[in-house]
Parts: sequence; C-alpha cells; structure tokens
Amino acid sequence: MVEVSSPVLNKTVIINRIISKIKGNNKGPTMVFFGGIHGNETAGVFALKHVFNTLNPKDISGTLYAITGNTEALKQNKRYLNNDLNRLWFEERIDGIKRKTDLNHEEHELLELHKLVHQIIETESGPFYFIDFHTTSSKTIPFITINDALINRKFSSLFPVPIVLGIEEYLEGPLLSYINQLGYVSLGFESGQHDEKDAITNSQAFIYLSLVYAKAIKAESVLGFQMHYKQLQEQSYNIQDAFEVTYLHRVRPEDHFKMVEGFKSFEKINKKMVLANDKEGEITSKYNGRIFMPLYQKIGEEGFFVIQPIKPFFLNLSEFLRRIKFDSFLVILPGVSWANKQKQVLLVNLKIAKFFAKSFFHLLGYRSQKIDATHLRLSNRERASKKDMYKNEDWY
Repeated sequence: MVEVSSPVLNKTVIINRIISKIKGNNKGPTMVFFGGIHGNETAGVFALKHVFNTLNPKDISGTLYAITGNTEALKQNKRYLNNDLNRLWFEERIDGIKRKTDLNHEEHELLELHKLVHQIIETESGPFYFIDFHTTSSKTIPFITINDALINRKFSSLFPVPIVLGIEEYLEGPLLSYINQLGYVSLGFESGQHDEKDAITNSQAFIYLSLVYAKAIKAESVLGFQMHYKQLQEQSYNIQDAFEVTYLHRVRPEDHFKMVEGFKSFEKINKKMVLANDKEGEITSKYNGRIFMPLYQKIGEEGFFVIQPIKPFFLNLSEFLRRIKFDSFLVILPGVSWANKQKQVLLVNLKIAKFFAKSFFHLLGYRSQKIDATHLRLSNRERASKKDMYKNEDWY
C-alpha cells in the first residue's frame, strides 16, 4: 500500500497497485485506466479513486481496472526515482530488464505492470481500452495524445478536446506505444497542470465519458453526463482539431535549459520567437505553430514540442490509403522491404527514403523511426491494430 497526497485537495489516499476493480453484471468491454505513471502527477490517481467509488457494479457492463503507476515515486511526489517509467516500454529494454538480477525501482515497477497488463489481456475479454492519465508542468488545456492508428483516432474523436498525433515518433518507450503495438485502443489524457484542481475535475469527466463511449455504462446512469462533456468542452476552449508533432527540443542536465516564463501548451508561436535559454544562449522557434508541453520542472528530457494542425483532407486521405493498404505497393520499390512476416515494419534504404517526405509515410501510418547506418526502420501501428475487435462498436 502507498500513501499519495494531493496538495490542491489537501487530501491523502492510501492505494494498492490495483486501486479498484469492478466486474459488471453484464458482458462488455475491458477498460484499464492508469494513474501516476509519473509520480508527481497525482490528478489521475485521485480522479480514479473518486469515480470508481461512485460506480455501481449493477450499472456496469464488462470489467474496469484502475491501476497505480510508479508507486514509490507517487509516495515521494517525484516524477521518477531512477528512470522515467514511461520511457522503458520497448521490447529490447523489457527483455534486458527481465534478464537482470539487480533491478532499480522503476525496473521493478515495469515488470509488475507488464505482468499485470498481460494477465488482464489473457484473462479478460475484449474489446480492450487502455487510458493513461497525465498532467503537465505548464499551463494547458486538456488534450489527448495517441499513436496514429485509426482505432485510436476514431475513439478519441468522440471527446471534446484536441488530439495530438505522432508524439511516439519523438519518444522512445511510452507505455501506450507498447500497448498500441499489441493492437488495442490506447490513449493518453493530459488533464491540466500538475497541482491544479481542474486537472482532477477534467480527469473525472474524461473517465465518465470514456465509460459511456465504450458502452461500459449507459449515459443515463452517469449523474450529470452532459455536465462532464461541457466541462471538457469549455476547458479546451472548444478546440477539437487534430495536431501533429513537428519538432522536439531535447535537453540534458548539463544544458542548463530554462523555458521563458509564461508559455502555455497550444499557445501560438512564430518562427524566430525566443522560447528558452541554455548555456549556448537563446533558443528560438524554427517553426510557426503552437508550443506544446513546455518544460517547467527540473526533471525531464523534452524541453518543448512544436505542433501544427492537420487539415481534415489529409486525415481523410490517410484513412482511405490505409484501408486499401496502399503501403503494400511500397515494397515494389528498390531498397524497400518488409522487416518481418507480419508486415508491420518496413526497412527503407536511406538512399530511397530521401525521395519521400516524412509526411508521406505519416499518411500511411508509419511514424516510429529507428535509424541505423543505412536504413530507416518504420513501424506501422495500423497493421498491428486488432480492428476486428472493435468493428461492432458504435464509434468504429
């Protein structure tokens, strides 16, 4: 058991790895909610504790899980102790941790969560939904982050908040990227600034909406359902566009990085605007767009992102190209081949890749890139998706 405190609520709760589990009386989805993957982000934990206490199993279809992330880091209100738990979730790292005999704290946490996730998948029935709650160090409107698979896009589009695609191309090892590679709906919800009460309220609203949209509970069984929808709509200033990450400014401790004060996520920025400073001097924007998740805490390797809106035409075009599996024709080209029998990963010779814009691969669902000396390794979330599991859902 772990004691977790919320400064904004002036409240403490005692939780276990599984905060709560509710087995409904009727057949339905399996929904898995994570809170506190980062230990200084407690809003999701308190929101899950509150909402699950209000739910009546008689009203629930399927099975619901509320799961604690980084337990000891939550206790100490630190992002992490040894490693960022949300940067360890890729096969090579997991396999390496399994072989180790001397594990640090986050490695222990990862193995426990990894085992639990797979136990749920093996013992429960689909459709599966995985939702991870986070907050940011900067002021922000609530928003969703997803790996760019159509099942994620479609489910996320039900919520009255903006959606950010493509962050997995810039971050290695997020929990939701790992789950999405398994083929399931997985999305992250950033509810607000770390210690703001609205971050908890927004998380609660999101939980209720997701339960209804996944058909785990009927809207009429949720007190004030429309109020929860309006809460998120107003908090996001009616912004429901899709955005794409176009740039990440990475930082190291020795850089002495410091954001210019006052930036908020989704605030518009112009090219050459001064955004931050480090030991080399001023850091200016290379793009016109919107700043995203500027870093206002001491721990973290991502100084800031730049995002840009995606026109609906390109969202529709990418959906069409993916449905007809247009990427199958790419292997006709010299220097392009499948990396595995599942046809989920393309190997592209760098001499060939230079003739294609990155946005072309994005249209087809290829976003994660691992570069060696001669090739790009492009992973496709679309081909891994278990679409048949969701084909009878209203949102699909």
